Amino acid sequence: MEQVFDQVSRLLKNHTATRLRNLGIRTYKVLPLSTRSGLMEFVQNTIPLHQWVMPAHEKYYPHDYKPDKCRKEIGAYQQDTAQARVKVWQRIADNFHPVLRYFLLERFQDPDEWFERRLAYTRSTAAISILGHVLGLGDRHCHNILLDEKSGEVVHIDLGVSFEAGRILPVPEVVPFRLTRDLVDAMGYTKTEGVFRRCCEFTMDTLREERESIMTLLNVLRYDPLVNWSVTPTKAKRMQEQQDTNAQNGGRSGTVGPGSTPAPSAMPMADAELDGSDKKREEQAGEAGRALSVVEKKLSKTLSTKATVNELIQAATDERNLAVLYMGWASYA
Repeated sequence: MEQVFDQVSRLLKNHTATRLRNLGIRTYKVLPLSTRSGLMEFVQNTIPLHQWVMPAHEKYYPHDYKPDKCRKEIGAYQQDTAQARVKVWQRIADNFHPVLRYFLLERFQDPDEWFERRLAYTRSTAAISILGHVLGLGDRHCHNILLDEKSGEVVHIDLGVSFEAGRILPVPEVVPFRLTRDLVDAMGYTKTEGVFRRCCEFTMDTLREERESIMTLLNVLRYDPLVNWSVTPTKAKRMQEQQDTNAQNGGRSGTVGPGSTPAPSAMPMADAELDGSDKKREEQAGEAGRALSVVEKKLSKTLSTKATVNELIQAATDERNLAVLYMGWASYA
């Protein structure tokens, strides 16, 4: 997936509109050494969104609800009707004010530098949001988004849930990308209008123009035995439980977390298991085809770019969608 991100970033650099706005995807190096091990680059000068935002809420709004209280209230209504969950979410939102603007204000006190960094933050958020939507990237909770403390850009990690796998989690992810109130707060007065919306449109235009290149790249993954095209119910349940554990611990999940797959057993397979693995490969081939057809559909020009981006922003910020997400996803932040 990092290779896909890297190639798409290069495509964005080849188009005038996206190059002029310095639109790109921040990546990190991943070096596979075997089917079970590899090396990952440590992303310097970054802090997970959760690690900065949660203490900042208590610092700037000490009388607001605490994150634990928000999470428990959402969890208590997890099985309720959508209408009841929206009411609970709205009550939490009224008592949990966004603070991400202070991240930029604290670190960049020179007005010119602050403006540049805010622009970099907004542009990088727009580019990864659109690419994340196209690739069906899920599991975008606060531990899987890093903030660069020097450039202001965002870096997404833990890319194990992709190709719409988030929609089959026990509590489905119904938003196209993370665009919660805190992320919008750091964009400034115009919020999702202005820079963010225009950069989303330019990114979507470029991806549509480069549709064939992107599909060729993704088709290579179809034959990669390491790619999981779907998530098993057991793994899905474990992932969402891990989200909640991370939220409670307040620790840094890093790139090995909810989307990671445990190392397979080294025990030899019996003949029956070999037959099962053949059947599994066939199923995965079918799932791969379905996943790629969804990506291709998203890159089609059925709807205009403006209308598509407008729909995506509305879906990502709609209270009815945010209210029904898993409590560990922290949709209120």
